Amino acid sequence: GEAHSATSQLLEDDALYRVHRYAEDEQAAVSELLDCGLEAKEEKTFGRDTQMFTFGVQQESSQTIWMWHEFLEHDLPELEARGWEVRRDNRFSLQIDEVDDWDARIEDEGNQWFSLVLGVQINGVNVNLLPLMLDILSQAGNVSELQRRLDEEPIFLLPATASRWVKVPSDRLKPIFEILVELYDQQPLNDEGKLMLSPYQGVQLGDLLNDPGLRWHGSKELQELYRRLSDFTGIEAVAPPTDFNAELRPYQQEGLNWLHFLREFHFNGILADDMGLGKTVQTLALLLMEKQAGRMDKPCLIVAPTSLMGNWRREAHHFSPQLKVLLLHGPDRHADFSKIPEHDLILTTYPLVRRDQDVLLKQEFHYVVLDEAQAVKNPKSQTAQTVFLLRGKHRLCLSGTPMENHLGELWSIFHFLMPGFLGTLKQFNQLYRYPIERQGDVMRQDQLRKRLKPFMLRRRKSDVVEELPEKNEIVSTVMLENQQRDLYESIRLAMDAKVREEIGRKGLARSHIMILDALLKLRQVCCDPRLVALPRAREVNQSAKLELLLDMVPEMIEEGRKILIFSQFTKMLAIIEDELNEIGIEYTKLTGQTRKRDEAIERFQSGEVPVFLISLKAGGVGLNLTAADTVIHYDPWWNPAAENQATDRAHRI
Repeated sequence: GEAHSATSQLLEDDALYRVHRYAEDEQAAVSELLDCGLEAKEEKTFGRDTQMFTFGVQQESSQTIWMWHEFLEHDLPELEARGWEVRRDNRFSLQIDEVDDWDARIEDEGNQWFSLVLGVQINGVNVNLLPLMLDILSQAGNVSELQRRLDEEPIFLLPATASRWVKVPSDRLKPIFEILVELYDQQPLNDEGKLMLSPYQGVQLGDLLNDPGLRWHGSKELQELYRRLSDFTGIEAVAPPTDFNAELRPYQQEGLNWLHFLREFHFNGILADDMGLGKTVQTLALLLMEKQAGRMDKPCLIVAPTSLMGNWRREAHHFSPQLKVLLLHGPDRHADFSKIPEHDLILTTYPLVRRDQDVLLKQEFHYVVLDEAQAVKNPKSQTAQTVFLLRGKHRLCLSGTPMENHLGELWSIFHFLMPGFLGTLKQFNQLYRYPIERQGDVMRQDQLRKRLKPFMLRRRKSDVVEELPEKNEIVSTVMLENQQRDLYESIRLAMDAKVREEIGRKGLARSHIMILDALLKLRQVCCDPRLVALPRAREVNQSAKLELLLDMVPEMIEEGRKILIFSQFTKMLAIIEDELNEIGIEYTKLTGQTRKRDEAIERFQSGEVPVFLISLKAGGVGLNLTAADTVIHYDPWWNPAAENQATDRAHRI
């Protein structure tokens, strides 16, 4: 009895027990419990002081449950292995369940909206996990913190009831959080705890739809839609419109199939093929098909840079003469506003959309097409704000710029196409733009690429090179405007009078020099008013051709093109040179004044610079520029043979 340090009495089932206690052993046991993180707590039991051990005296409930989980999962089995006897009191009601199979239910809520419920079944009771996950999101505070927790914590505990919790692996939660994070600012759950999704967001469920651990109900339509969007080959071929004056190349036919598919499922997208692959032709084929199918019950609006108005009008007339085209341009355009409903295609420019918004925003369109859609890259600009408000049943953007290189532009374009698809600008910047641009986050970049893939079709020239002719010639028609047009007209009238007077005095045969001088001045006005040696020309600081060139060249360089730019005017090349310097594009130049001719050629051929400025006389013959794949004739030469000779400096065009 000397080893016993104390004796206690214990009343149990009307029997009184005398208990001999071993103080040192008790203290060792207490230490073991404290090592497990339990905290000692004094309580009265049957009027006596009793020492209890528990978790989370100071902690919040979620931390307490986590500590109990760690204790029950790891520490308790170790204690039992060391000889501890463990009894579970009926009052200890905490239960942590592992659930392998989840139930996911998608319901059609009408107006093309879906609802999603995601839950587990515990003892026959359905538990919706979505509200619980939103709680985790709000506790994390920001995406980076949430990402850190998902990476560092292999499991999460979610409360099913007050005493029952569900153990969920982090990997199962990640794809669901991807969707919740984007919708978080918008109170995504309705009163029933369902996640409301637009069709655009429904497609984002793609990875979840294929999760073998989820039992899906009511998702067949969405699964099929995702499969077809993800797998380009799943898109059905459509017959091109009749009386379309072009035979579509295979990749153009695929483009038409894709455009038709998007329209059929009420999606919108970006056709982002390289310049010269026929985005306009594919678009015209789609619109003519819409007319012939009887779906075009309202006109279609094409918004493009001013420099492309002539191209659209000419190509529409050539390829799809059945489409009635109305060009809204120039100071007298107001007289044509009343004719809008009578036409199929309405052509206008970005500056004019803003000026004519009172008329255009009242009109409903079958399609609104933005050509060179990067023009709305600044979502806060007045032009972009007006374009966002245009009312189109379907929307389409055309751009040759690799969109993934310009994340700011990307959000703005998709805000026009499918508002909400990429969240708010603030969300997009936090989720994608800043992590990708500032931290080089490859995972975020990959997620964004996957999200955009169904709605962006981009073919590079190198992808379809076998389908292209050896030489693809594109004539760009440029419309003169305002001061430049007025200058052209005044010179034309003055020279017309002079030429007639000269012919009257000398006869036609002896008036060639005067006629050529008149034509030269008109050509110079078209190139750039600064070429014309007249006082009035110096006051005009506008050049439609130069504007078009400066739109085209940066885009081509991004595509990896190597460009020769020919002009017969060395002064014009000097003007282009100044502009390229202004926008930071490197180049080399070859004119009659170039001393180090071989050095200029080598800089281009070696790939050091992407642009080569060449005067027609200096570079028309004797050059072999195999590095070039694009030739731009800024001003057509008098002699087409000389122009062709210059073009043939490049072998792959």
